[in-house]
Amino acid sequence: MPLPSFDHQPRTRLIFGNGTLSQLGELTRDLGGKRALIVSDPGIVKAGYVTRAASYLLAAGVEARVYGDVRENPSTEDVDRCVEIAREFKTDFIIGLGGGSSMDTAKGCNFILTNGGRMQDYWGTGKATRPMLPLIAIPTTAGTGSECQSYALISDAETHVKMACGDVKAAAKVAILDPELTVSQPERVTVCTGMDALSHALETAVTNKGNSWSTLFSREAFRLCHEGFTRILGNPQDLEARGQMLLGAAYAGIAIENSMLGAAHSCANPLTAKFNVVHGEAVGVMLPHVIRFNSQLPEIAAVYTSYFEGDLAARVTELLAMAKMPVQISHYGVTGADLGQLSEMALKQWTAQFNPRPLTLEDFIALYQAAL
Repeated sequence: MPLPSFDHQPRTRLIFGNGTLSQLGELTRDLGGKRALIVSDPGIVKAGYVTRAASYLLAAGVEARVYGDVRENPSTEDVDRCVEIAREFKTDFIIGLGGGSSMDTAKGCNFILTNGGRMQDYWGTGKATRPMLPLIAIPTTAGTGSECQSYALISDAETHVKMACGDVKAAAKVAILDPELTVSQPERVTVCTGMDALSHALETAVTNKGNSWSTLFSREAFRLCHEGFTRILGNPQDLEARGQMLLGAAYAGIAIENSMLGAAHSCANPLTAKFNVVHGEAVGVMLPHVIRFNSQLPEIAAVYTSYFEGDLAARVTELLAMAKMPVQISHYGVTGADLGQLSEMALKQWTAQFNPRPLTLEDFIALYQAAL
């Protein structure tokens, strides 16, 4: 098969290893930061990671302020509150410390703080016309891979539509991947974010936008995440496995940046919006059915086989069961009467266009029916 063309310029420096959070102060100072805003969530604040990060900044002569109220699936309201703190502090540097929600809020804040307007103005790609502040991303979960992406996923507080706001200027200058920061995560957070990372590795492998660059990262992301996820289920304190998951999630994030996602994410977002299903669970419960749907294309089936020699869809279902995650959407209260509305919502999701098999409304209904 001909190799698809691509144009990739690395924008984010990756620093991986146990204890690498300690480099935060020097890195911020070297990038010109003098007044750094740490964007995080209450759980990470409680775990003490924000205090540690602030201490490293202060030791390097960088003033620090904290916005620690990020909520899961951040909305435009979350971003506006963060911007208010950033303006008051006169910040010249932003640090996203936490899961995907914290990093997305940090990016969203950066858009408005530097370019003005509302978050809705940046829905799409390349809408920022002015330079943005330097950003360091520090994931504490092995999930979204947001640290390696130039997009912020922000929900409109009024319509609840999830907006993908992307610009190359929004990408982090540095991503610090410190496995030690992920050990304290509750088991449920670990498995939900881990399943999200696995889904990223598998969906990016087959999208119609993928290329030879993204494929490198998709393949290695799956290898690392599959082995790491399996090991963590048996021993949550396995630091090496935590490192595999964290690096795998970052690699999957690089793949997303170059190839986007597919139908599993299109199906997942309506489940989150209508039934409040955690994103990782929503993607996980739909993924086996999307794999079977896409496998009807021989070339896609061949890709899946090269990743996993057995029945990949069955393996994902097995991992869900091992992680004590639901394998049917009826668990969340979904009934046959909901499938039409869910499918209409799924059809409008931006990731649907990148699925290797085009999807109709009837296809989405069939996918949800299979998962019911």
